[in-house]
Amino acid sequence: MKKHYKTIKFVFASALFGLVLTSFTSCGKKDVNSPGVEFMPDMYRSPSLEYYGIHTVDGDTLNSAKKPVEGTVSRGYIPYVYSNTPEGYEQAGLNLHNPYASQKEAFEKDGEVLYGKFCVHCHGAAGAGDGKVAGKLPGPPPAYNGALKNLPEGKIFHSITYGKNSMGSHASQLTQEERWKLVFYVQKLQGPKETASDSTKVEAAVTPSVAAKH
Repeated sequence: MKKHYKTIKFVFASALFGLVLTSFTSCGKKDVNSPGVEFMPDMYRSPSLEYYGIHTVDGDTLNSAKKPVEGTVSRGYIPYVYSNTPEGYEQAGLNLHNPYASQKEAFEKDGEVLYGKFCVHCHGAAGAGDGKVAGKLPGPPPAYNGALKNLPEGKIFHSITYGKNSMGSHASQLTQEERWKLVFYVQKLQGPKETASDSTKVEAAVTPSVAAKH
């Protein structure tokens, strides 16, 4: 009986202490945004700086969303110097060449995979412009082994980078290396070049408005 009385007394004292503690923590003015008493806050409140926020470190205000320093480029990024203009398109055709020529065999296989993910729905499996989406476009894409057979690698890369006619830019979806892999596979679909001339450049000399559509 005495032991049972001590147990009841202990439970009552614990409950009373909890009640008093609660009353103290719930009284007075409090920040409405405060989570209250936090147990081991480092477990869920990161001490590191969060992205896109303004922080004060040693008295200095830091904005983690600042743009990179002007004139700097990301590691591994190669600036593309040809502009998205008819002149830039022609210059790319004349001067831009695949920097991975020594890896053509391996890159061509990777390009085939990328082609199946990004190009086949419009250009078709053989590059004939007969993809499932092509029929819904204002005009089907020209065939790689037809009107675009002699299109140089620089213009292919330029078109993937900036887009051309109904095709949008793929620069945000494919790295420069991946775009060059696609170029290798597109050249395979073009087949052997019949001449060294650029068919689109020949048309540009006759009918500029038509050449701009290629």
